[in-house]
Amino acid sequence: MSNTRKRILVVDDEPLVVKSLEGLLSIEGDYEIMGFTSCRAALEAIRTRSCDVAISDYLMPEMDGVAFLREVRRLYVEVPLIILTGYADKDSAVRAINEIGLYHYLEKPWDNDDLLQIIDGALNQRLQIHRLQEYARELEARVQQLTRELSALRG
Repeated sequence: MSNTRKRILVVDDEPLVVKSLEGLLSIEGDYEIMGFTSCRAALEAIRTRSCDVAISDYLMPEMDGVAFLREVRRLYVEVPLIILTGYADKDSAVRAINEIGLYHYLEKPWDNDDLLQIIDGALNQRLQIHRLQEYARELEARVQQLTRELSALRG
C-alpha cells in the first residue's frame, strides 16, 4: 500500500446518505470517495478500481449489504468491510460478521467521530495485513534461498 489517497467505497440507496458521507470524508480526511446508490454500479466500478475500505447500507433494493459486501470480499479479500443500518438488528450484525468477516457494524444515525475512527482503524488494519503479507513473501523467498544453498552443500 502506498501513501496515496485512500479510496473509500460508499454504497447506500439513499442519495442523501451517500452525499453526507462523501462530504464528511472529503472534509475530514484525504480520501478519494467512490459513492454509489446502486450495488451493481459499485461492483462494476471496483472491478477496475479497487478500494481500501467498503461501506455499505444494510437494506437496499438490489441486494442487501451483506450480499454486496460478500461480492466485495470475493474481489478483494483484504478490504475491511463496514455496514451501516437504520435497523438495530443484532442478529443481522452477527450473521454479517460470521459470513463475510465484517470489520464493523454501525447504526444510523452514526456519530461522525466514531465513523472516522472506525475508518481509520480499518485502514490501519489493512496496512498491517499488507505488511504481514510482504513479510511472509520475504520469508518465503529466504526459505527458498536457504533450501537451494543447503542442496548445493549436500550436492
